[in-house]
Amino acid sequence: MESGPAVFAGTAFALFGAALLLWTGACVLYRAPVAHRVSPVASTALATVFGAVFLVLGVWCFTRV
Repeated sequence: MESGPAVFAGTAFALFGAALLLWTGACVLYRAPVAHRVSPVASTALATVFGAVFLVLGVWCFTRV
């Protein structure tokens, strides 16, 4: 019973982190802005860091099942 919330949170975090990394990579590949009115280097770096953090957090939730 207690593993249900961990699986749900892990899935949500992992999907969001993977999608953010995929979207950031696509923007960098096509030289499109990651965020409007923000430095391209800063927005790419922050999106990559947060994507990786959410992906790691999702994996960590799965280890708690």
